[in-house]
Amino acid sequence: MATLLYNNRPARAFNSVLNEMLRDTLPTLNEPVKTFVPQADVLEGTTGFELHLLLPGVVKEDVKIDFQDSQLTISGERKAPENTDEQAPKFRRVESGYGSFSRSFRLPDTVDVTAIEAELTNGILRLQLPFDSKKVTKHQIEVR
Repeated sequence: MATLLYNNRPARAFNSVLNEMLRDTLPTLNEPVKTFVPQADVLEGTTGFELHLLLPGVVKEDVKIDFQDSQLTISGERKAPENTDEQAPKFRRVESGYGSFSRSFRLPDTVDVTAIEAELTNGILRLQLPFDSKKVTKHQIEVR
């Protein structure tokens, strides 16, 4: 019986063919869209939640964070590069999101909203949502 050697070339070749096929069938945008929805990750630790929002190219001055009626809303804008010069490069394909964005998250009563902290570093908005240590959510009462 002959031994077959396997390497990743066929997989890469298949992926390349598939990408070319999809690229030709999907509509291409030559202008940035006016809104987008940033991706979010929510993590839970022992001291609270951590919320990560992917905001590449957004400066902290363009981000607004509000809390009202158990609802945390993060909104802002990612400005698209402007082509005012006739000789400037033009968009040939746009896959990233530009424009205004807004994401809302319902927070549980166990979060201390007065202690929420936010930091925007390297295109990731990190919000620390600590648990309210004064609020008791579960307690067992012993019967005497």
